[in-house]
Amino acid sequence: MSTLRFKAVEEAFKKKAIEVSAPSKYISDFYGKYVFSTKTMSKYLSKDTMKAIKNAVEKGETLNRNVADDVAAGMKMWAMELGATHYTHWFQPLTDGTAQKHDSFIDYANGPGESIIEEFSGKLLAQQEPDASSFPSGGIRSTFEARGYTAWDPSSPAFVMDDTLCIPTIFISYTGESLDLKAPLLKALNRVDKAATAVCHYFDAHIRKVYSYLGWEQEYFLIDEGLYATRPDLVMTGRTLLGHESAKNQQLEDHYFGAIPTRVTAYMKDLEFEGYKYGIPLKTRHNEVAPNQFELAPIFSETNLAVDQNLLIMSIMKKVARRHSFRLLLHEKPFAGVNGSGKHNNWSLGTDTGIGLLTPGKTPEENLQFITFLVNTLMAVYKNNALLKASIMTAQNAHRLGANEAPPAIISVFLGTQISRILDELENSTSEKAIVVEDRKTSGIGISHIPEVLLDNTDRNRTSPFAFTGNRFEFRAVGSSANCSSGMTALSTAVAAQLEEFKETVDARIAQGMPAGKAILEVIREYIKFSKPIRFDGNNYSDEWKKEARARNLDCETCVPKIFNAYTSPESIALFDGVLSEKELFARNEVKWEIYTKKIQIEARVLGDLTVNHIIPIATRYQSLLLDNVLKIKTIYPEDKAAELSALDASLIEEIAKHVAAIKKNVDDMVDARRIANRIDDAYDKALAYHDKVLTYFDTIRYHTDKLELIVDDEIWTLPKYRELLFIR
Repeated sequence: MSTLRFKAVEEAFKKKAIEVSAPSKYISDFYGKYVFSTKTMSKYLSKDTMKAIKNAVEKGETLNRNVADDVAAGMKMWAMELGATHYTHWFQPLTDGTAQKHDSFIDYANGPGESIIEEFSGKLLAQQEPDASSFPSGGIRSTFEARGYTAWDPSSPAFVMDDTLCIPTIFISYTGESLDLKAPLLKALNRVDKAATAVCHYFDAHIRKVYSYLGWEQEYFLIDEGLYATRPDLVMTGRTLLGHESAKNQQLEDHYFGAIPTRVTAYMKDLEFEGYKYGIPLKTRHNEVAPNQFELAPIFSETNLAVDQNLLIMSIMKKVARRHSFRLLLHEKPFAGVNGSGKHNNWSLGTDTGIGLLTPGKTPEENLQFITFLVNTLMAVYKNNALLKASIMTAQNAHRLGANEAPPAIISVFLGTQISRILDELENSTSEKAIVVEDRKTSGIGISHIPEVLLDNTDRNRTSPFAFTGNRFEFRAVGSSANCSSGMTALSTAVAAQLEEFKETVDARIAQGMPAGKAILEVIREYIKFSKPIRFDGNNYSDEWKKEARARNLDCETCVPKIFNAYTSPESIALFDGVLSEKELFARNEVKWEIYTKKIQIEARVLGDLTVNHIIPIATRYQSLLLDNVLKIKTIYPEDKAAELSALDASLIEEIAKHVAAIKKNVDDMVDARRIANRIDDAYDKALAYHDKVLTYFDTIRYHTDKLELIVDDEIWTLPKYRELLFIR
């Protein structure tokens, strides 16, 4: 009997939900407790310092050293009151995660050997020098060149995690190039602010700033930690490389929005309380489609802050999961045959006067403004559809995109019937009459005591990778483990560049004597016609759409290493000017190719280990039992009767031999292919070799091992099966 597996299953069934209590009766009593928010700052900083920080964040003014010293003193006092003994610059290297190096507050009072004091200066707050040599740089830094700098981002509040004051920062090389994901995002957000504000002045000269907003929806799986520990593939790669689908998986769709299991409810409550302490406004929780898959989502926030909060909550999710004897899976496709996990990015723009630029207005001017920003977004997505796909593509997300569960590896935009009709009318009209976007309609249900339902101005299309949902766009193709910065940087840069082009074109026509309203409408009509290929309201999962997308000249590439090339096309290099330099773009692709290669390399090694050291020994052990049974039958019964009685066993013996031989051959060939690929020096060529020559063996090896899972005696199968991983909660 497979003692470890069955013991893990038995223990998992015994586990009960742990008791979770709110820190206080009211969420407002502990919300943001561990965050150095504006409200908290006002208790520790002077009015002049508060004003300087506000001007730095909103106007881009530089903070002088005296201000930094004042902030550091107040921040240290606040953090120490919460039990902090260390501080760290919390940054986002090119790994999709976060990094931190903790330093104690202690220092000598009057030189070496003297008494100790707690010290934290403006210099330590504003800048640090972590070792940059071991972080991916794509060739920007040599291995022996270790110097790099982190610099404080005052627009994202510091927080205390455990005993450490965490200060959000950017991360740059000694020579000034960005080595992180935050710095380009901040530049892109600044650019879209300026470009959008300039366009807004056609409609309202009082607008001074445009904010980018993000609301992410985080999908994830929870697996009992005992079962997780007995699956080396989950531990090492975050996904199951082997495993036959369960007789029941998600086909009944009974898990979606169903009653949340009690252990999971306790986890969710605990997680929400922790999130509230860090000022993360978690709003929604529910079961997702796949068994043991769930989702959480916050109220939207300013994009830079929302990105930081998502990274923080992913860390908290893992920590809280351990408290509840779960392991968190954020891999985009941890299980074959059931839905993978995404992180839908709901993106919008809004002014400092409170106007949503992607929200239909109540006046003709507001609706023209809405259409202007909507159509310019269409243009940005159309012209940069390959880049946007590259911004969210990873080795993990490649398993999810294109399946009948998630947007395909083709970027298109869903607008819905009403908005599509308005754009079609505008395109074909020469009139300058006011644009009318209908108010929300109502629908009677036909049940007297049920009120009328307010209908949105568009339905939803869950198959669309970039869908308009009434007052925002939902970038659904982003992967669950991803840092939102990558997609938001590409989108913000593309929209900013498009708005800049739009204003230049409209201004040129105004300069020729055309009224502003007419100039805007003329350009909008041209854009609607030009960007029409990106609009698709049908089923993005269908094969017909893939053919249609090619006919529309949309990017349909599915090879991950090739997809990344969109970053370094001449058009992208020009697009990113001021956000990422040509050198930085090529370096980031080097990092992406290297990470892709390593991901596939690790999976190949784990797959080889599992098959050779787990699957084949188990299969041959069962085969030996069958052989022993056949021999015993032959010693008892006459030859004809023995042949009849042992026919099934004999057939199974041959089938096992066939699958074992196929596994061994394909694993050996995969190892050879990996060995050849490892000799390649060029990062792109190596990534291509792993995609074309190594990854291709995975499905074949899995097919044969999954067939063996159906044959071999359940009691000697060592790896927990899908029915156990997905249905024990």
